[in-house]
This record gives sequence, C-alpha cells and structure tokens, in this order.
Amino acid sequence: MDTKEEQLVHVEEKTFEMPPRIGIAVTHFLIVADIDRSAHWYAKIFDGRIVKGGDTNGAPAVIQFANTWLLVNVGGGPTPDKPTIMLDLPNPDQFSSFMNIRVADIQACYELWKSRGAQFITAPIPKAREIRCYMRDPDGYIIEVGQSYDLTVGQ
Repeated sequence: MDTKEEQLVHVEEKTFEMPPRIGIAVTHFLIVADIDRSAHWYAKIFDGRIVKGGDTNGAPAVIQFANTWLLVNVGGGPTPDKPTIMLDLPNPDQFSSFMNIRVADIQACYELWKSRGAQFITAPIPKAREIRCYMRDPDGYIIEVGQSYDLTVGQ
C-alpha cells in the first residue's frame, strides 16, 4: 500500500511571467461587467494578486493566483481577428465551460473562501472519487472546487 507521501503529486516551484519570455503561459479569459470588481474578487477569494489593472480603453486586468493567470475584461463586438464573434456576459444557468480548481483540503478551502465572501451553490458533496462544490463569481460564472481521492496523476 502506498504511503500518504507517495500519493502526493510533486510539482517543482517555477517562476511564471506574463507575457512569457520563453515557452507558453496559459490564461483563462472571462467577460465581466466590472473589471475592478472582478479583479478584486478573484484576488481576495483566492489570495491572488492583481498584476495589472484594466482600463476603459479595452485593456484587461490580469490576476495571478496559484499557478493560474486570469484575465478579466468587458465584452464587445466583432473585431478584425474575430469578425463574427460577440463577447458577452454569461447566462448564469447555461455554461459550456467553467474553471475547475483542485484542492488538497476542500473543507478548509470552503470555509476560508466562504469567510472571504464566496457564494457557494452548496456545501461540499461526495461524488464518485471526489468531493466537490460550486461557487459563483460576481458575474455568475461557476467555479468547481474539488478534492479527489484514490486518484494519482502525474507519476
């Protein structure tokens, strides 16, 4: 039987830059109603930092937390590089994607983030090989928070 230490996924500490000087950086982009409100919400809930504030001229805010870069910006109409695409706020009851955050201790994260103002749809609930719950950000996006067990990844 594996020991608790052997079951852990070990990740090397790295310094991530935005924009990257080498390699790639993956970001998640959200359309929001209020750039400052959303940037501060994500920084507060996830103990992140606002790397760059957005502006009314179209620049997004950049938030870094854990190993994630998040860009938040207002929506808009078609542009030359996306001539038929409209960016708009979500329908709070219909999503085709969402952020998924994996944690080591879901109950501790649930309590901490709730104390910081996160609005959860339910408390953590066991499901198959995980315990999970969902929260909503200020614009209604859902964020899954899950703690897996009996699952080894990255070895």
